Amino acid sequence: MSWIFAAVALATAGLVVLGFLGVRVLLAARELGREVDRTRLRLEPAHTLFRGKVGTIRVPKG
Repeated sequence: MSWIFAAVALATAGLVVLGFLGVRVLLAARELGREVDRTRLRLEPAHTLFRGKVGTIRVPKG
């Protein structure tokens, strides 16, 4: 009977560890999303300038 309690305790401890690590992964993913958004906003003006210059370099075919 005591082995059942030990198994339940180990399973619960394992689930707590998995839950803790899952929360850490979710927080890291949220922070990564914010960082990607900040980077996109910082690159937007350069991207617009680049697209404008590429448009003037293109030569029509024909």
